[in-house]
Amino acid sequence: MLSELKQEVLKANLDLVKHGLVVLTWGNVSGIDREKGLIAIKPSGVDYENMTVDDIVLVDLEGNVVEGSKRPSSDTPTHIELYKSFPTLGGVTHTHSKYATMFAQSCKEIPCYGTTHADHFHGNIPLTRFLSEEEVNTGYEKFTGSIIIERFADLEIDSMPAVLVAGHAPFAFGKDAAESVRNALILERVAEMAIGSLNLNPGITELPKYISEKHYQRKHGPNAYYGQK
Repeated sequence: MLSELKQEVLKANLDLVKHGLVVLTWGNVSGIDREKGLIAIKPSGVDYENMTVDDIVLVDLEGNVVEGSKRPSSDTPTHIELYKSFPTLGGVTHTHSKYATMFAQSCKEIPCYGTTHADHFHGNIPLTRFLSEEEVNTGYEKFTGSIIIERFADLEIDSMPAVLVAGHAPFAFGKDAAESVRNALILERVAEMAIGSLNLNPGITELPKYISEKHYQRKHGPNAYYGQK
């Protein structure tokens, strides 16, 4: 079933290694077939170097395994909550990439210090609240999805395709699995640049709004003119 989606999700997961976004088995990528209501996701705890398309697991939106002999990622309930809440979402990437995770563990948003950030994210990278003890004990992964959804109450996921989970790590989003990995890579580079900029100038201020808005809109706005038609 859904062999093309499974191939895409396999490649997206292997691209995490290619881009240096994961070590060991610290991460996962999923993609969804909206018509069939099925999600393809990395199996739990399987080394990337040994992973094949047959290892990719298909689950439905209730978390039931539809195809695959391995257990799906332990983060599957988080992915499911996100797909249920954001109908334009086609891919989700979760990593523990070094620099973005530093911000998540420090419980700090990533401010927009420069145009590289503004080209891709419409504002500061948001941070969730901590999970409550009750949430952790009754449905840790499911409620991780819930606090991300809660944080996006006043944000558009299409213009802010990343989030930091407090004390945990980043998630990135896209129209498909490949785009979510691309956004995870951009997020990591932006986080690295932000930390370097803070080290060089601890008193740095955010990029003026008129510059950040110009950079975002020229790539993503209704009159965007960056790139080719």
